[in-house]
Amino acid sequence: MANDPSTKPAVNNAPTSIPRVLVATTAMLSFISFWRAAAIVLNDLASSAYYAPEYAQGQVGRAAPWFILAIMLFSYTVRAIYIESCSMFVRGGVYRVVKEAMGGTLAKFSVSALMFDYVLTGPISAVAAGQYLVGFLNELFAHANINLVLPVNGAAAFFALLVTIYFWWQNIKGIPESSEKAMRIMQITTAMVVLLIGWCGYTLWVRGGHLPPWPLPRNLHFATEIPGVVPDALGWLRGSGLQTIGLVGIFVALGHSVLAMSGEESLAQVYREIEHPKLKNLEKAGFIIFVYSLLFTALVSFFVVMIIPEAKLSDYTGNYIGGLAMSVVGPYTARLLFRGFVVVVGVLILAGAVNTAIIGSNGVLNRVSEDGVLADWFRHPHPRFGTSHRIINMVVILQLITIILSRGNVYYLGEAYAFGVIWSFVLKGLAVLVLRYTEPKQQREFRVPMNFKIAGKEIPMGLALITLTLFGMALANLVTKKIATVSGIAFSLVLYGIFTASEKFAHNRGLAHPEMDAFHLVPGEEITPKTVGVRPGNIVVMVRDYNTLYHLPKVLDRVNKHKQDVVVLHIRVLQRAGSGAFARWC
Repeated sequence: MANDPSTKPAVNNAPTSIPRVLVATTAMLSFISFWRAAAIVLNDLASSAYYAPEYAQGQVGRAAPWFILAIMLFSYTVRAIYIESCSMFVRGGVYRVVKEAMGGTLAKFSVSALMFDYVLTGPISAVAAGQYLVGFLNELFAHANINLVLPVNGAAAFFALLVTIYFWWQNIKGIPESSEKAMRIMQITTAMVVLLIGWCGYTLWVRGGHLPPWPLPRNLHFATEIPGVVPDALGWLRGSGLQTIGLVGIFVALGHSVLAMSGEESLAQVYREIEHPKLKNLEKAGFIIFVYSLLFTALVSFFVVMIIPEAKLSDYTGNYIGGLAMSVVGPYTARLLFRGFVVVVGVLILAGAVNTAIIGSNGVLNRVSEDGVLADWFRHPHPRFGTSHRIINMVVILQLITIILSRGNVYYLGEAYAFGVIWSFVLKGLAVLVLRYTEPKQQREFRVPMNFKIAGKEIPMGLALITLTLFGMALANLVTKKIATVSGIAFSLVLYGIFTASEKFAHNRGLAHPEMDAFHLVPGEEITPKTVGVRPGNIVVMVRDYNTLYHLPKVLDRVNKHKQDVVVLHIRVLQRAGSGAFARWC
């Protein structure tokens, strides 16, 4: 209900020029199509094509494209976990699902890992954008015979700082993420992707090419640490020989490729905004995201190995797609223009990922605060713009520190970034699996496939295998990524400590005011004049579709502004799990 039922109608203080209008409804939202929902997620997920293939190849060798492809195919199953979580009786975000399944302690750890993901999403995206821009500028300087070479990492870090500060100010002012802007960015990106695939395909047809080495243990060449350049790909496994065991080596290589799946968690964020029928549209959006990322990220990784000579890869460090543009057949000027197009698109989509990271982290911490874990102090509105500026400031400060510490090295950012990505997936999958057993009677409109019944008990084989695979990759990352393990655990423990201390302090002082999840379906009061808070003799206007309100202005023109209230009643009855796929309007 939009108004507070306990509030008495202020008849004497009501404006005399317009009638007093109350809207009784479940929520006032503008919903978006599955195309726009897919565009929002792809602004994050598709941007990984600009840095994930390079990171994976730098860590495991030229067989990396096969593991990128495997991760892209596996992402389809991870998507199924998020769809099931969204169709349940709790909202699909990792914090809510983990808390419902395994309690508040693990929920705090899960949101800490997710926040580590968000804190690093901005820096790695901004630095990658800076590297593409700096690489292109250096190419232009060389073409124009200008004796100037910008330091790639340093200039990229400076650019990343500027981009982060810019989006900090945008979010402080409260400019929301726009699905229209996301759609436009993806339309431009799609034009670039189609041109890239066509041109690279034509190049292979003219020149020929060889597939990358098969993904066998003997073809894996894990990088040794080069201080300040490349981190050790084996970490604590170095010298143990365990990586030569087939399955262990495969999981280590998959762990170094998991960055390509970053952004999948945004599905739970856009679910609330998808139009009716929600679940069906979420499935459509998920399929579009899967196909797009498969064609873009996976093909880019293959084209890099098949088209760019290995001897020239070092010339395009942090700029592999730009290197592709310069390595295809055709006149130099045409290739240089295409590289400029690639850079413009890259800056757009990667900068959009920076904005998404700030918005996402702000939203997650606001929901944690609403649950009473953080004191209301964190959500104190900005005196001018009304935004939760303290949360935004905290997140952006952490991102700026990360950029400075990384010095623009995308390998070290990717090394740390994998911790938050994989562990948020693991905890989400484990929570959904636990809820299959603790809440077996709760209906779900969608279930991860491969469910069998033995002696009347359901065995969620598909869900268990996906969760086990995620856990295997997480363990491989834990022992091979020193930077990620140390920084990720430290960050998670610190944030968990902040959550715990703030929760105790807020509850002891009476400062925390947990709020009901607006999308968690529970029995509510009957809508009556008393609960709505209107005077006797008011006028009820029934609304079936919020897009057709033609009758409402007629009522407002004729109402007695001094004696009557107008109540707009919009009711949507949700059946089964409440995702909206089987809803009817009243």
